[in-house]
Amino acid sequence: MLLARLHAAGLTDVGAVEPASGGLAATAGLARRADGTPLFVKAFGGPPADDAFAAEAEGLAVLREAGGVVTPDVVRADRDLLVLSVLRARPDTEAFWEECAHAFARLHTTTRHDRFGWHRDNWLGRRRQVNTWTDDGFEFFARHRLLRWLEEPRVREALDAADRRALERLCDRLPELLPARPACLTHGDLWAQNVMATSDGRPALIDPAVSYTWAEVDLAHLWTTAPPPEARVFFERYAELTGLDAGWRERMPLLQLRQHLAVIAQFEPDWGAAEHVRATLAPFRKRP
Repeated sequence: MLLARLHAAGLTDVGAVEPASGGLAATAGLARRADGTPLFVKAFGGPPADDAFAAEAEGLAVLREAGGVVTPDVVRADRDLLVLSVLRARPDTEAFWEECAHAFARLHTTTRHDRFGWHRDNWLGRRRQVNTWTDDGFEFFARHRLLRWLEEPRVREALDAADRRALERLCDRLPELLPARPACLTHGDLWAQNVMATSDGRPALIDPAVSYTWAEVDLAHLWTTAPPPEARVFFERYAELTGLDAGWRERMPLLQLRQHLAVIAQFEPDWGAAEHVRATLAPFRKRP
């Protein structure tokens, strides 16, 4: 499929595509042009929408241009195909993760915005990420990052009525549970697999779902997706650089609800996401 789409896109000097692992929502591969240039190629079996790869390419560009984060070059982005320059696997060393802390702290502290959202909807995996501009961060997170998943068929199957009511109660109490923070540019899908490296070992990011929202949304995703032991220095340094208060770790499960709900909506099995959601919602199943 990938080779045929490359040829259809005019990249006829690619002779073969080798499968690449790591992604969940799309088929990916590594190709090489006749002149030796390596390419990373990604396609959906059936694209979720005409603008999925255009939105991803835009996210890569804005992270690089506005946030100062290294991202791969976009060779081609159309409705059928995304072609990027090739990065390499990250070196899991403390020095690398400390450099990540400085890069992400710079991204989150230099791109603040007066509203939450983005100028267009984009995609989180194979589901639309709603980015309607909102003045209030609590309303934005509740409506567009949590409650929007309740109508997804798999989520309706996984969560019972009490769970859904508990999520609604949690959303009502978000101003009590989370500190008020400004919006900033976020990667939006910052799990450990989306942190890679350049050929000279600098941190680089792939697969964004950008928006202006709370920085801790990125932090929570990285915190809860099994980062390597060497990443401990990342969290320590990031907290120092951004002035996080001592209670940030306790907030991570609440913020990660968004990603768990997205996983339930899209994947079977859900790798324990429903169990995490129910555990986080347990204190909200009964009214105080």
